[in-house]
Amino acid sequence: MKILVINSGSSSIKYQLFEMPQQEVICSGLIERIGLEVGAIHYESADDKITNEIEIKNHKSGLEKVVDLLLDKKHGVINSTDEIEVVAHRVVHGGSNFTKTTLVTNEVKNKIEELFSLAPLHNPANLEGINVAEAIFTAAKQVAVFDTAFHQTIPVEAYKYAIPNKFLDKHQIRLYGFHGTSHKYISEKANEYLQKENSKIITIHLGNGCSITAVKNGKSIDHSLGFGPVTGLIMGSRSGDIDHSLIFYLINNLGYDAEYVNNMLQKESGMLGLTGFSDLRDIEAAAEKGDTNCQLALDMNAYRIKKYIGSYIAAMNGLDAIVFTAGIGENSIFMRKLVCTDMEVFGIEIDEHKNNIRAKKLTEIHKDNANIKVLVIPTNEELEIAKQSYEIL
Repeated sequence: MKILVINSGSSSIKYQLFEMPQQEVICSGLIERIGLEVGAIHYESADDKITNEIEIKNHKSGLEKVVDLLLDKKHGVINSTDEIEVVAHRVVHGGSNFTKTTLVTNEVKNKIEELFSLAPLHNPANLEGINVAEAIFTAAKQVAVFDTAFHQTIPVEAYKYAIPNKFLDKHQIRLYGFHGTSHKYISEKANEYLQKENSKIITIHLGNGCSITAVKNGKSIDHSLGFGPVTGLIMGSRSGDIDHSLIFYLINNLGYDAEYVNNMLQKESGMLGLTGFSDLRDIEAAAEKGDTNCQLALDMNAYRIKKYIGSYIAAMNGLDAIVFTAGIGENSIFMRKLVCTDMEVFGIEIDEHKNNIRAKKLTEIHKDNANIKVLVIPTNEELEIAKQSYEIL
């Protein structure tokens, strides 16, 4: 069975075509820097490896370019779209409606659309991917895998907000959590590595979107993203944690309307608001050249991650390992060093020589005598999505 996995992020699209159940990757690639002046298309199969720089205005345009590559007479891997039996989509917010992988119907699409306001950078792109795929891959089943599903094990004391009970009881307002397929995949890999029955792991997903999860005995018990994917760590364009009274001050005292404030916190804040750049590679390069705003933003980013590590060690009453993953976590030597510096009190100590890598496989970066394992594990959300999609079919 050929399963095409489409993973639409806030500024990127990862894709992989699998032969299942063999888990064989037929081709894979990445569309990145969507919406910026210069984007990039990456495509790799057994016979080809292509990278082109080109402006990619939106997710629809990016998905159309993916299909062009799959069907290309010289570089493509299929002769007809009918060869694709399943198109599996990452969907960020499932709310209280979706707690597991599901076949896409019109009702499912309507529910995804209802959640646009809670994940404005993601759910619209996810639904666009479904609609484009339905139009192109007319013979395929469409499957949705929800980021929120892995976090259904978070206990009530962690997911419930201290607001009147009616908002949870009647409106399902609570912490949902995101990046679930990534945290599930890498926590399972970490547990295989640890070979420990009762494990305590902190998984740190750092990309344009960022999140951190406390995983105890293989289950998510707390997570930094909440009702929507804007809280917690500092992200590419999202603020992460702020004092919510700031929102009312901006509206009531400075005269901004609610729509502006929401857009500002989602799309104009985070590293972009602090530096003018949303891509960490640009920020690190500028910091190296002496840009003080960029250096401060990197320090703030690492400081926020450290605070969550400390709180999750307390929540789990211990720690066996921390895991870095996703684009920044796997590739930024500097950010990993910043996060793990001055953490000896917790037994977290990295070896700078071991850390000097861009990980392609599970890699240890802790000192040989360190009490806590520090791992870099490349995430494979696409494989996790393909596995879950195959299982329900």
